[in-house]
Amino acid sequence: MIGSWALSTSAQNYGDSNRIGVAGGINQTSLITSDFQTKPGLGWNFGMSVRGNFYNNFDMVYAIQFNESNFSMTTTDPLNGNEEVDYKLSGAQISLMLSYKIIPDHLSLEAGPVLQVNGKMKIDDSHRDNSIDGTELQASDITDINTFNVNGAVGITAGFTHFRVNAQYQYGLNNILNRVNSDLGTNFTGKLGILSGSIIAYL
Repeated sequence: MIGSWALSTSAQNYGDSNRIGVAGGINQTSLITSDFQTKPGLGWNFGMSVRGNFYNNFDMVYAIQFNESNFSMTTTDPLNGNEEVDYKLSGAQISLMLSYKIIPDHLSLEAGPVLQVNGKMKIDDSHRDNSIDGTELQASDITDINTFNVNGAVGITAGFTHFRVNAQYQYGLNNILNRVNSDLGTNFTGKLGILSGSIIAYL
C-alpha cells in the first residue's frame, strides 16, 4: 500500500518535470501611445524553454527567446508627403511564467513577468529626416529607447506532450520612451503591446 502510494505520488509530481522545448513563431507588435500615430507590424521570435512541475496542478516555465518586432509610424516627407516609417526592434527576452494545468500535458494557462533587453530601434536611412506627425521631431530622434524593459504576459498553451502551440499577449509595464524623454526633454509615453503565436517542440 505504501509502495503504491509512493509510486503514484512520484508519477504525479515528476512526470512532466524538466521538459526542454524549442519554440519559434511570429508576433504582432504595437507601440501603444497617444503621442504618435502608429500601426502594428509583424515580426518573429525564436528561443528555448524549460517546463517543470511546481506544485500540484502548477508548472513553472522558464524561457529565453530572441525576437524582432516591427511597427510603423506616420511621418511627413518634404517631397513625398505622408509616409509610414517602419521601426524595427531586435532583442532578447527572459520570462518566468506560472502555468496552471487545466488538462495535464494538453492545456494550460500561464502568466508572469518578462524582462526584455533590446538595442536602438532601426529605420531606413532614407526616412531618417522625415517629420513625425504632430511633433517637431524627425523620425530618427526617437530610436534610442530604453535598453531594459519589463512586460507582463498572459498566455495559453495547448497540444500534446511533445508538441504544443502557444498564444501570448505582453503589455509593457514601463514607459519604453523614458530614455527619449531624458535625451530630448520631452514627455512622451509609450508601452509595448506584443501578441505572439509560437509552436513548441519538447525534447
